[in-house]
Parts: sequence; structure tokens; C-alpha cells
Amino acid sequence: MRIKKILLSSNQKVWLAALSVSGSVVLAGGIVAFTPLVAAAASVPSVDLGTAGSYSVLAGSTVTNTGSSTLQGDLGLSPGTAVTGFPPGLISGATNVANANAEQAQVDTTTAYTQATDASPSTTQSADLTGLTLSPGVYSVPAGTSNLTGTLTLNGQGNPDAVFIFQMPSTLITSSASDIVLENDANACNIFWQVTSSATLGTDSSFQGTIIALTSITADTGATITGRLLARNGAVTLDSNTIANPVCLATTTTTPPTKTTTPPTTTTTPPTATPTGATVVPASHTGEPWSGWPWWLGVGIMGSAGLLLLRPRLARAHQIR
Repeated sequence: MRIKKILLSSNQKVWLAALSVSGSVVLAGGIVAFTPLVAAAASVPSVDLGTAGSYSVLAGSTVTNTGSSTLQGDLGLSPGTAVTGFPPGLISGATNVANANAEQAQVDTTTAYTQATDASPSTTQSADLTGLTLSPGVYSVPAGTSNLTGTLTLNGQGNPDAVFIFQMPSTLITSSASDIVLENDANACNIFWQVTSSATLGTDSSFQGTIIALTSITADTGATITGRLLARNGAVTLDSNTIANPVCLATTTTTPPTKTTTPPTTTTTPPTATPTGATVVPASHTGEPWSGWPWWLGVGIMGSAGLLLLRPRLARAHQIR
């Protein structure tokens, strides 16, 4: 089969090139338009502690301390009335026992407990969280002899507002000297442990986050907590512990500036009277015959006409040469 070669003029080549470019642009636009976007992972909503957020310890029945425990925030108890061990324990914040403030804090704790319980979707982990590095999310952790025998790492992925919620369908138990490490902007302010029964923190362990337990919380000797111990119905028992309320980053609200529109001021200049007999010269004309655009337009037309008349003569003169 013979293929006939077609010769294209320069103009045809230009048109084909233009069509090719246009087609490429349209094709590329179609590809961009129909490329599916990858959806970002849904963020986990935080748990609102309300007035309970200012408490280091809040209990329902009793608060008992042994040794030199230090509470950076408030201590509250409601509806119980028995608080023992302060001093020697130290409380930097307020003490609210069986009063309106403690009662409201318990109401807010119940609300927070419900929020943490209902958070979804949850990912089920092993009973022992040791050795794991977890990203923000909701996690369900079954009961075990110990839920943390070593180190758990929580990775905030560069977001200081990242939320971690751990749902414990039974108890929360950590072993002696176990610890939780925070990295990449993870903040103890946004870590919540919802415990359906009671929690126990091992001797000399280091714990991060707020425990919201339905019943009781016990911190063994020397355990340190960056967070809060909130027990809805039972007791909180301390033994030479340090509880530091986490620093929560405030949300900054930017108010757009108010735009004030000033109405334009209209100034009317009275017309200037022209004396009788005076010659009015347009603003675009200086008074000289060659200074206005009509004059130059006429010169251009005359010049073009002259060139058209001289063209045949110039052509003949060139042939004679």
C-alpha cells in the first residue's frame, strides 16, 4: 500500500499546530476536571469537659491522699463530703466540696463521659498498648491484666488540636514504670480515657490525658499524671502523686475589620462666561493649524494617496533599469 505524501503550505502548518495545541489543552483540562479528589480523613471531635476542665481531681464519694501529692488544679467532690490527706497534700487551685461548683462539675463530667462513649468510629486495639505508635482517632481497648506494661507513643501528626479517645469497656490498668510519650504536637489536653468501670495507675508510672471513670480511680505511689482524674460515682485515691493540668491551646477567633464607606463629595464648578466676540478654542487644539489631530489625519490620507499614484511609475523605472 502506497502512502501519498501531502505537502502543506506554511499557513496550513500553522493552523495544524494551533489545532494540536488547542486539543492538548482541552484534553488536559478534561483530565484535571475528572480526576477524583482524595478525601481528607475526618477529624475526631474533642470532648467538652465544661467546668470540670479546671479540676485535677473530681470524685463522687471520697477523696483520699497519702503523702506529698501535688494538685496543680482544683479539687472537687460531689455528692460526697469526705476529703482527707490535704495537708500534707497541696492544692494549687480551689477546693469545692458538696457545693454548687462541684455539683456542676459532676454534671459536666457526665456529659463528657457520654461524648467519649459515643465517639466513633473506633478501632479495636490489643489489650496491652505497649510498643504502639498511634495517630489521632478513637480506640477501643479490651480489658486485660495490664493495658500498658511499657511505652505507648501518641503521634499528633503536627496538629496540636489532634484528639485521641480511648474507650475502655471494663477497667484501665497500667503497670509500674509504664509511660506514655507524646510526639509531633500531641497534647495531653486532647487525650481522653473513658473507663466503664475503674482505673488504676501503677507505681512510678507516667500517664497522659484525662481519665473519666464511671466508678473509681486509684493512683499508686509516685505515679505522675499530666491530665485529670475524674470519677463520676466513686472515690479518687492518691499516694504521693503529681497531677499537672495540661495546657490547652486557646482557639483564636479573627474578627474581620469593619468597612466604612464614605459617600463621594460632588463639587459643581460654575461655567466660565465667554466674552462676546471671543474665539473659542477646543481644549485639544492649541490654536495652530498643525496642532490638532484632524490636520495630521488629513496629512496621512494625502501621503497614502500619493504613494499609490507614484507606485506604477516607480515600477516602470525599475524595469527600464
